[in-house]
Amino acid sequence: MKFRLHYRGPLKSNGRPQDRQALRREFHPQLKDLWTRSPLAHQAENFLCKDYELTVLREVNEWTFSSVVNETRHLVADLDVTMLRPEEPGAIITKGGDIDNRLKTLLDALSIPKANQIPNGDTPGADEKPLYCLLEDDNLVTGLRVSVDRLLGPARPSEVLVIVHVDVSVTRGAFKNLELGI
Repeated sequence: MKFRLHYRGPLKSNGRPQDRQALRREFHPQLKDLWTRSPLAHQAENFLCKDYELTVLREVNEWTFSSVVNETRHLVADLDVTMLRPEEPGAIITKGGDIDNRLKTLLDALSIPKANQIPNGDTPGADEKPLYCLLEDDNLVTGLRVSVDRLLGPARPSEVLVIVHVDVSVTRGAFKNLELGI
């Protein structure tokens, strides 16, 4: 299964829990839409049910999260990230932050957070039950390629345009991932 996620806005180096949670909220509608499309749509009724023994729902504090890529279904992801930023190519240390720490913030935001990674007092909105994430854990990323280039046009120094090409694959064939056709 292959698809792309996108984001345009600030991407901080060493982002705080609030920054990562804001990014999760940006990716949430795209991933929610993905669960309504084939092949995930055929599995959503079961895998997004708390009572199903193979549920992909995870409770963290008062939040419920769902992930596309998870150990339950023996899935991993290969990510190809294109990051456009308003600096000259080759400027590794920038006003917006260095590339590797921005990527860490991005990978954390694509993953279900641990209890201490949710901002204090943050509660799910009406449309965030569950909050959809790409990864159950960023350890399920088996490949990561990054291309960085210049973002043309007006932009703030910390602003980026990120396109994440996701290629999901199965580590072990089983009934629970059979319909994915991957």
